[in-house]
Amino acid sequence: MAIEDDLALIREQERVLQFDRFNLDSAWELGRLLRQMAVAAGHPIAIDIHINGMPAFYAALPGSVPDNAQWVRRKRNVATRFGHASYAVGLGLARDNRSVSEKYGVDETDYAAHGGSFPIVVRGVGAIGAVTVSGLPQREDHKMVVLALAEMLGVDAAPLDLDAGPVIV
Repeated sequence: MAIEDDLALIREQERVLQFDRFNLDSAWELGRLLRQMAVAAGHPIAIDIHINGMPAFYAALPGSVPDNAQWVRRKRNVATRFGHASYAVGLGLARDNRSVSEKYGVDETDYAAHGGSFPIVVRGVGAIGAVTVSGLPQREDHKMVVLALAEMLGVDAAPLDLDAGPVIV
């Protein structure tokens, strides 16, 4: 799939995967769901959910490494600063052949435009935080977060699958 197709589908994911409300209990539910998915698949990941700059959930699964926590922080910084999935920001930069530091003047030790962080958006409020996964290839990190959000929200994930092609709902 071409970058533009992926970007269009990620915009659709961001439009559809929004909450009516999200609080610390919601963060726990989402984090637990992601952890269950990762354990079932044997994924060695770190999972992080932040709300309004506050850590609300964190789990490191067997096989994850200390670097995952740094990747989480850097990817989360992208999603919270730009209000878009870190994968979308990275794809846009790749399309333009630019780095995050070149385009936005930020330090790459603090910002990683790689897949795996997705903004938590509450309808009528806006982005209040981010859910982030690190430990798989970036596209898979992104897909895992999208699948968990879709399940939690009761949304059919099939039309949102990057590898199935764009089917706009």
